[in-house]
Amino acid sequence: MRYELMLPHQIRKATAENWPVVLPLGVLEYHGEHMAVGMDTLAVVKMLELFEKEADIVILPPFYYGAASYAVAPPEGNGSVQVGGNALAPFADELFYSLLRIGFRNIHAIIHHQTENFVAGMPTDLAFKTAGRQAIFRFLEKERGEGWWGSEAMAGYYAEHAEGANFFNWIQVHPLMPAAMNGQYPFDHAGIGETSLMLALCPEAVDAGNFTDNTGWYTASAPEASIELGQKGVAMILKHLRAILSITRLCLLPKGRRERRRRYFTAPAVMPMIR
Repeated sequence: MRYELMLPHQIRKATAENWPVVLPLGVLEYHGEHMAVGMDTLAVVKMLELFEKEADIVILPPFYYGAASYAVAPPEGNGSVQVGGNALAPFADELFYSLLRIGFRNIHAIIHHQTENFVAGMPTDLAFKTAGRQAIFRFLEKERGEGWWGSEAMAGYYAEHAEGANFFNWIQVHPLMPAAMNGQYPFDHAGIGETSLMLALCPEAVDAGNFTDNTGWYTASAPEASIELGQKGVAMILKHLRAILSITRLCLLPKGRRERRRRYFTAPAVMPMIR
C-alpha cells in the first residue's frame, strides 16, 4: 500500500499487524546519455511495486534527494543533485522518529546508490543508518525515561537479544542488491547491469538511441543490455526482498511486552511479466 493513499484505519491495521514500512531511498545522478537520472531510486520503487503484489507492505513516498556526489560528472547540464550526509541525517532522524510515534516497528530503507561496499557505507546510507539509531534511542527515552536500559525491566536484554528481540531492528537500511548477487549479476554504473535492470523495470528510462553519445568508460557495456538479463536481476532482488521484509520478527514493544509476528510469503510459480 502506498502510504499517502492510506486511511487512518488502514494505518492502524498495518501497525497492529507489524507490516514492513519501506522507504525507497536514492538520488538523482547522471547515468550516461542513455538513461534517466532517477535510475537508482526508480529501481527501488519498481521492485517494491512488484513485491507489493505478493506481500503486505507499506511503501512510503520515495526520497530522491540523497548524496549523489559529483564523482561521475559535474552537475552543469548533466543533472546530478547533491545533498550531503550532514544535511540528510537530521531529516532522516525526524522521519524515523515520526514513524515510530505513529506505531511502526518494522521500518526499512532500501537503497541502490553506491552500495558495492555496503558494510563500510557511503554518505546517504550512513546518514540514514545513524539517524535510525538516534531515532530509536530518542523514542525509547521518551517512552521509558532516562535510565530505561539500566532498569530491572531490562534484566533479560541479552537473552532476549540472542533470541532476536532487538528493538534496534525496528529501523534498518538495506542495499537493493545484496552481496550474494556479486558475480551472479553485473554490478555497475549505467553499464550492462543497470541498463538491463531499467529495461526490465522501467523501459521509458532508457533510450538506446543515445548509446553512441556516451563517452565514459562506465557506459561502454550498456549497448549489450537486454530485458532478459534484467529479468534475471529482478528475480534475484525479489528473493532478497522476501528475505528481509518477510521474516519472523520478535520485537520488544514500548511497554516491555514481547510479540512475535510471522510473515511467510511464497514466490509465485511463474515470474510476472515485467514491462
